[in-house]
Amino acid sequence: MLAAKDLDALKATLEAERERLAKEIAEYERDGRETLSDVSGENNYRDHMADQGSATFARELDKTLEENARESLARVEAALARIEAGEYGTCRRCGAEIPVERLRAVPEAELCVTCKAQEESL
Repeated sequence: MLAAKDLDALKATLEAERERLAKEIAEYERDGRETLSDVSGENNYRDHMADQGSATFARELDKTLEENARESLARVEAALARIEAGEYGTCRRCGAEIPVERLRAVPEAELCVTCKAQEESL
């Protein structure tokens, strides 16, 4: 069982990460709206095809990074929900306690090291 001070520290870490990810996602959304006006023809200048290709690549990269941030946010929110439910720190697969060292390294972890290794080897 996690000590109360460890749980509080991990919860604070998760809450800070949730806030950081929410800001990051908001920035991607804002940037996406700004570049959408460029793509829609509101740009008065005609870009060279190479410039258009670079812009398309940058937009796709931003979309990928935004998707990754959203997935990370979902994992963080799931971990916070497990804290509220009293299930945090317990492996979702085998029910073993997840060592506090692992939780410090990966606060959103829902599997113990053994189960995570098995999952990755499949």
